[in-house]
Amino acid sequence: MESDRSVDGYIREHTMWHDELQTLRKIVLACQLTEQVKWRAPCYTFEGKNVVLISGLKEYCALSFMKGALLKDTDGLLIQPGENTRAARLIRFTNVGEIVDLKAVLKSYIHEAIELEKARLKVDFSENRELDFPDELLDKFNESSAFKTAFDALTLGRQRGYVLHFSGAKQSKTRAARIKKCVQRILDGKGFHDCICGLSQKLPNCDGSHKSIR
Repeated sequence: MESDRSVDGYIREHTMWHDELQTLRKIVLACQLTEQVKWRAPCYTFEGKNVVLISGLKEYCALSFMKGALLKDTDGLLIQPGENTRAARLIRFTNVGEIVDLKAVLKSYIHEAIELEKARLKVDFSENRELDFPDELLDKFNESSAFKTAFDALTLGRQRGYVLHFSGAKQSKTRAARIKKCVQRILDGKGFHDCICGLSQKLPNCDGSHKSIR
């Protein structure tokens, strides 16, 4: 497939992982995916659907599968980026040799990911229904039926985003303060990462454009 100049720039900037990223790029492009930069990293798509990303980080470079949770992972290579990550999985590399040795395996994983898109398979997020609400949020539900109704009307993903944000605070007063700060967003039907200023170029997500308001 034809290369994208913006990806050329990304790889030039990541001098520490230049060779590794170039090697991953060649492997992915050989799988006939379309290349562009999304989320500040090279993203590869199939018929407009995001399949994999390559990225250079501080301690490693990575090949990330957007629906990695659905892959068979026959070689046991995939890593869950964080304990709250539902769909994405990645493979880490620290040198070109590791990538070259796994070239055939990586291609098989990528082709499997493409087949997932052809079959229109999706990751099941239904387990989000069993979110562990912090006591402070339950108290707010009891205090305001309108707030609870608005929260229940949010998508499961948005509900999860708020619960993780609230529960991330160690102290009760901090959790309560976070909830109070987000009340209006929730009443307006907005997710924690949604744009509320209307300036974002990535609606409905926030891209930080509100910071330009003076």
